[in-house]
Formats: sequence, structure tokens, C-alpha cells
Amino acid sequence: MLDVRHLRLVAAVVDTGSVTAAARVLHLSQPALSHQLRDVEERLGAELFQRQGRRMVLTAPGRRVLEAARKVVAEVDAAEAEVSRMSQASQGLLRLATECYTAYHWLPGVLRRFSAKHAGVEVRIAVDATRRPVEALLSGELDLGVVSGPVRHRRLEGAPLFEDELMAVMAPDHPLAKKGVLQAADFAREHVLLYSIPLTESTLFQEVLVPAGVSPARVSRVELTEAMVEMAKAGLGVGLLARWAVAPELAKGTLAAVRVTKHGLRRHWHAAWPRTVRPAPYLTAFVELLAKAGPPGR
Repeated sequence: MLDVRHLRLVAAVVDTGSVTAAARVLHLSQPALSHQLRDVEERLGAELFQRQGRRMVLTAPGRRVLEAARKVVAEVDAAEAEVSRMSQASQGLLRLATECYTAYHWLPGVLRRFSAKHAGVEVRIAVDATRRPVEALLSGELDLGVVSGPVRHRRLEGAPLFEDELMAVMAPDHPLAKKGVLQAADFAREHVLLYSIPLTESTLFQEVLVPAGVSPARVSRVELTEAMVEMAKAGLGVGLLARWAVAPELAKGTLAAVRVTKHGLRRHWHAAWPRTVRPAPYLTAFVELLAKAGPPGR
């Protein structure tokens, strides 16, 4: 089996026209290059060159090997150059998704700061991978995911970013708005508004309602944060959102937010990326920026 070193050798002999000149180009002694060339021919069981005086003339098998050498060496050189550029964080592509649609409200501010220092890196938001960033990372669709909870998959690396708290949000005149803290029983007669995720992935259900054996009177799935906010403001239900996501409404008094359980429903956000890949410096820089910035007022 040949390797790239052998292919470079064949190409160098053809390009320079002699073993002596090829040895100089490859920084080898002439005897060493001659020995390697004989090794290549023995591996293939075919003579690649005919010696005509000092000239080396390709045989038919030699022409076929040269054809492959041109393609393979060009691909390897291009890959090495690209990896070198990536390792210097000069340019590249960073495909990103988060586990929560709400994150896209504060993410542009992070992107703006990142682009100011890494203008050659294109950050592509993969909205289709929202809600399933781990799956998208494992399938190669993403380079970086922002997930709620520790990264436990053996094929992924992770780093902690920040914490936030989920609050029950409702109209200011809702009876629950007067409470300082909500318990599981407070949701029994309520119309609960949740994102379009399985109840097995709902923090409210898994950490509060299911352990207490409580089921809300009604549950509606809402895809957009804005829709959930407007429904809650109109008194059509009780939503569950991060405090920072409704900060403007809270400041204006058009929405109320109440803590769920005395300890609160806290989420621990992490960055995740494929373990098999040594992260490019710009990916590491982006993760560090996420940890410093994150959502405002969390």
C-alpha cells in the first residue's frame, strides 16, 4: 500500500526529470530516494520508470501512479492549508443551534461581538436543529450546540456557560400573580402554556408536577415565545419562561412572573461540540464569549 510520501516522490521525479534533482527538492540524499523508489516499485510489483541515461521516463504503470499522485497530493495540500487557516482562527464556518428558540433573541448581540474579532468566520444559525442540537451534533449537522443540562454523550465535549431561572408568567390580575411562590398544586386548575416539546422534556412537569402527581386542567403547546407572552398577558393561560425573556413586559407591568417552588426552576446551560474533532480556536473563542455574555439579566 502506498502512502502520500510515495506519491510525492513519484511526482517529484517526473517534475524534475531525475533522481538527483528530485532528492534535492524532497530534502533527501540520492541513495535514500533511490531506495524509496525501489521500495515503491516492489510494493506495486511494477517498474514505474525506465532509466535512459540520467533521465527517468515513465512506464505505463508509472503514468497511472502519477495520475493518482497529482489528485491525492493536491487534495492533501489543500486540506493541510485549510486546517492551517482554521487553526489560526483566520477563517472558517461555525454551524450553531440552541435548544431554546428564546435564545435567538439575545444571540445576535453575541454574534456581533464575535464577528468584530473573527471577521473571517461565518456563523451559520441552524434553526432547523433547534430543540434537537445533540442529535444534530452527532449527525454532523452542527459544530456547536447550546443545551440545557450537562453534556453526557460520550461522543461530545461540553463546557458550562450560565444559569437562568424559569418563571411562571401570567397576566398581572391573575389570581396566582399575588403569590410569592407557586407549588405543584397551584397548577391543578390552570391552563398551562408550554413550548412544543414532549412532556418528558418539560422542566415543569418532570421536576414539579409529575413528582407531586399533579396534572393541569389543560396544556397547550405554543411554538413562539411572542405568542406565549401575548396569551399570558391576555389571561389565556400560565406560561413558563425565563425571567430575562420577559424582562421588558415585567418592567412595563403588562406581565407578572412568579417563582416556581421555593428553590426555583433553574437551568444550567452548556456548550457542546463533537469530541472527535479538536475544536478550532474560533469555536473555543465563541464558547468563552457565550459564557461571559449569555442572556441579559438572567
